[in-house]
This record gives sequence, structure tokens and C-alpha cells, in this order.
Amino acid sequence: MTLLDPYAHPHLPNIALIGQVSPVIQIHLLAALAAFSIGAVQIFGPKGTGMHRILGWTWIVFMVVVAGSSFFIRIINHGGFSFIHILSGATLIAAPMIVYAARKKDIKAHKKYATRLYTGALLIAGLFTFLPGRLMWQMVFG
Repeated sequence: MTLLDPYAHPHLPNIALIGQVSPVIQIHLLAALAAFSIGAVQIFGPKGTGMHRILGWTWIVFMVVVAGSSFFIRIINHGGFSFIHILSGATLIAAPMIVYAARKKDIKAHKKYATRLYTGALLIAGLFTFLPGRLMWQMVFG
């Protein structure tokens, strides 16, 4: 099945496929979905509130779970690490930088790091999960 396959068409996600993958992939997927949702609330919601701080810590935890779990997912490269794991390493570096910038009240750096991490590790990396043959592709197009 390819992107131009006439039989590939979007449909409601087949979430039953989640039950057929390893627990590590399940954890990774659910943490990524949670981080994606919380991150959107953080980017577009009010800043400087207690809720922003609580959601921020929650987002950081989910991002670390997403990055950490990815090191146990090596399906794409025949058991080895792939280029996508570079983003996981970058996430584990960026997460404490986001917290540090917020604690130092460097809001400009905090916003820059958080927005870049959301964009790179969730949006861009997330698009790769929709390549043909991957779980998200199968859920939506398969």
C-alpha cells in the first residue's frame, strides 16, 4: 500500500490495532497523544497560571516517557536505532532546559525551547508515524 494506492483511504481510526502491538508501543503512543494534547493547551492557553505550571510538569513527564520508551522501539531499522532516535535524545536534553528556563524566569527561552520541542518531537516526528506500513498509517488508512 502506498500513498497513491487507490484502496488507501482515510477512515475512523481502527484503535483495535493498539491492542496488537507491544506494551512499549502502547505506552509510547498514549504518552505521545497525551503530550500532543497537553502541549496544544499549553501553547494556546493562558500562561503564568497555576494550571499552566501543573500542565507543564505533566507535559514534561509525558515527553520524557515518549522519548524514553522510543529507545525500546526499534522496528524500523531491523533492531537498531534509527534517525528518529536522535529526536529522542534531543528531547531528553531539551526537557530539563525548558524547566530550567522557566525556573530562572527566562520566559523567552522557555517559550522557544518548549515550542521547538513540541514542533520537532511531536508534530514532525508524529508525521513520520503516518508513513505507509507504520501503526498510525494502518490505523487511519489501512
